[in-house]
Amino acid sequence: MPPEKIEIFKSLDGWAEQNLLVHLKPVEKCWQPQDFLPDGSSDGFEEQVKELRERAKEIPDDYFVVLVGDMITEEALPTYQTMINTLDGVRDETGASLTPWAIWTRAWTAEENRHGDLLNKYLYLSGRVDMRQIEKTVQYLIGSGMDPRTENNPYLGFIYTSFQERATFISHGNTARLAKEYGDLKLAQVCGLIASDEKRHETAYTKIVEKLFEVDPDGAVVAFADMMRKKISMPAHLMYDGRDDNLFDNYSAVAQRLGVYTVKDYAAILEFLVGRWEVEKLTGLSGEGRKAQEYVCGLAQRIRRLEERAQAKIKELPRLKFSWIHDREVQL
Repeated sequence: MPPEKIEIFKSLDGWAEQNLLVHLKPVEKCWQPQDFLPDGSSDGFEEQVKELRERAKEIPDDYFVVLVGDMITEEALPTYQTMINTLDGVRDETGASLTPWAIWTRAWTAEENRHGDLLNKYLYLSGRVDMRQIEKTVQYLIGSGMDPRTENNPYLGFIYTSFQERATFISHGNTARLAKEYGDLKLAQVCGLIASDEKRHETAYTKIVEKLFEVDPDGAVVAFADMMRKKISMPAHLMYDGRDDNLFDNYSAVAQRLGVYTVKDYAAILEFLVGRWEVEKLTGLSGEGRKAQEYVCGLAQRIRRLEERAQAKIKELPRLKFSWIHDREVQL
């Protein structure tokens, strides 16, 4: 990033302290995974586990494939903190820096860490999944990392995180809805709580980009178009279980079929962000900025048209074995 762009972020330190850190919750006011799991120290532990397993029996395998994929995505959290700490002007330079950007990144990571912990323990207790295969997938994924193509650029990085936090909010919200339909109200509550965290984090990241549109509209809209041209890759796009080279695509196909996260959601998120950042109303842009504005404002409609054509051509997809559920087959 050119020095003048880095200076923009340094000049926003006071703004970040006042407008970003307010979206964090004090630890003492946060829920913890144990609040929603059987209590291992209580006499009723075995009965509580039995009840959880009874509820889980009624849930179909394809739902578990998606829930496992969502959990594995959450468990690769070290990768996401590392990614944010590649960004110029906002990275945590010491590992315990007291800049508002660094405080935010560490506290955001700490809040997000509870999501994987809770889903992991629920899945373990449910008895419905192969935890060893799941644990291998997590290890492979953290070892592989991710390349969101944000190029150490905080403009690109915060556009990416704005998009991703909304995507995870939608995904966890839909797993909550389905859990309720399957009769597991506790699991619905768990997924709903995680979704509400993601929504709060989305609000914070979209505020950062909104501020960039205010102080540097040309740079912000060009970065938005650049990120969308590259396409927003999902954080777990390098997912692998030691067997399936197309594991992420196959998990995504099940999520698409169940309506947990779809191409329509991708287009809707883009449309939401264009509206949230009032991209259509930008004036006084450079030639490059106007081209970028035109591109992002028309992209959601193009994605929808392409998806409709693709769906019309798709014949029924095959059934596939997933190692996460003891090699049982699921319709893609």
